[in-house]
Order: sequence, then structure tokens, then C-alpha cells
Amino acid sequence: MAKRVAKQDFAQNALRVVEISTGEPLKPKEKNAAAVALGKLGGFKGGKGRAASMSADRRHEIAEQAAKARWAKEKGIELDAQSS
Repeated sequence: MAKRVAKQDFAQNALRVVEISTGEPLKPKEKNAAAVALGKLGGFKGGKGRAASMSADRRHEIAEQAAKARWAKEKGIELDAQSS
């Protein structure tokens, strides 16, 4: 029986081939620290701020729409974008 090979092995082998063909190792891109800090600043506030700015009725409508979408997905029914 053939031995199964994980997908990661294929990716690692492909990386090795590229590194050998170019003659130098590929380096991961470094992230801009200022951009990361700004992203975290807004990302942590997002959901709470959005919920605080909405009325209870609007939050209820959104929750109903999400529940309908989950049920439709489970049953394989396609919902209209306008239905809510």
C-alpha cells in the first residue's frame, strides 16, 4: 500500500526547489509594526462599537437574518439577498 504524504510535504518540497533554483533562501516578509498596531487598535473596538451604536431592534433583526441564513445553509436552500 502507498504511504500517504501530507500536503505540507509538497509545499516544503516546492519551497526547496525554488530556493535551490534561485540559489538563495526565501525570506518571509516583515510586517510594518505601525500598521500592525493600527490594525489591532481598530480591530478590538469594532464589534463592540458597532453593537453599541445599534438599537436593540436592529440587533434583533440582524440576529434573525443570521439564524435564517444558517438554517438555509444547513438545508441547502438559497436565500435572496433582500429577504430578512
